[in-house]
Amino acid sequence: MQSGQRPKYLNLMQIRLPLPGIVSIAHRISGVLMFLAIPFIAYMLHVVVRDEAGFLEIRTLMDNIIIKLALFVLIWSLLHHLFAGIRYLLIDFDVGVDKPTARASAAVVMAAAIVSAVITGVLLI
Repeated sequence: MQSGQRPKYLNLMQIRLPLPGIVSIAHRISGVLMFLAIPFIAYMLHVVVRDEAGFLEIRTLMDNIIIKLALFVLIWSLLHHLFAGIRYLLIDFDVGVDKPTARASAAVVMAAAIVSAVITGVLLI
């Protein structure tokens, strides 16, 4: 390929993102997931506080494995968004901007979010 030509085909599955890029994309995905969950969480809160039957209805709903999995994903989403947000705030203050530190902080965010989500999921779900 000559230097002035653009590629005709770009296979996105062959592109390997560095870990900070994966953390960035996961941060955005987790924000979208939390935003999309707001109506469902608000509805469940409405039903729970309505009366005792509503509380029992939601409690029964929470026994479903699909709901437990969705709740676990939301817990991960919240924790990842929190840890990545702290990382980005530190980067805004020029802390951890160099490449090795950025990679290390991205690894810490991924590990902390996963470990915290598993611990929280085991305790709550």
